[in-house]
Amino acid sequence: MSLILGVLGGMGPAATLDFLGRLQAYTPAAKDQDHIRVLMDLNPQVPDRNTPGAGAGPVLAEMAGGLAGGGAEVLAMPCNTAHAHADLIIRASGLPLIDMIGGAAKAAADTGARRVGVLGTKGALRLYREYLAARGLGLVSLEATRQEAFMALLYRIKAGDLSAEARTEMASLAHDLVADGAETLIAGCTEAPLVLAPRDIQVPLIDAGDLLARRCVAVCLEHEPPPQV
Repeated sequence: MSLILGVLGGMGPAATLDFLGRLQAYTPAAKDQDHIRVLMDLNPQVPDRNTPGAGAGPVLAEMAGGLAGGGAEVLAMPCNTAHAHADLIIRASGLPLIDMIGGAAKAAADTGARRVGVLGTKGALRLYREYLAARGLGLVSLEATRQEAFMALLYRIKAGDLSAEARTEMASLAHDLVADGAETLIAGCTEAPLVLAPRDIQVPLIDAGDLLARRCVAVCLEHEPPPQV
């Protein structure tokens, strides 16, 4: 038996489906019954996490409570920015939430880097700055106009643009962070890895969503304990 995983998804849908594919791929299974049971709330109607006061928190709390009521025993949320509402989600559900931001920050520290570049929204950058600082690491972020370019590209990816042009633009943004001193990069937005691969840059690339999928497998199969509530 394995723990039942509840996933708060839809932010955005393509990134959530990518996460589910990784979850399935990383589960050691010889037959259907060896896989993890997943309860999914793929809700693209969650208010924009990048708009202050939009009301994403209460919606996420309601989703979490619904997953708990359906039988979920541990939660995951493949959206970096939405982790600003982690405490509310945990309180509403009474369930542990596997920490996407913390997992990526630890992986960055494990590379030996002292300065870590993050491709993410402003909200995600605030979270990563705190987590990295707690480990004695500095955050490297894009300058203002390039951050605006990243956000414009992010919304294009959400709209389905996975073109060669989008890949080139994301790689260029990543190169900016390396040029500014980043020794490791975190793809701190789940859309970024849809158009960015480790081969595109010359420093280690940490995919926060990929790490989350791997940890979900480990927790649900009880290879490691779930987080404390």
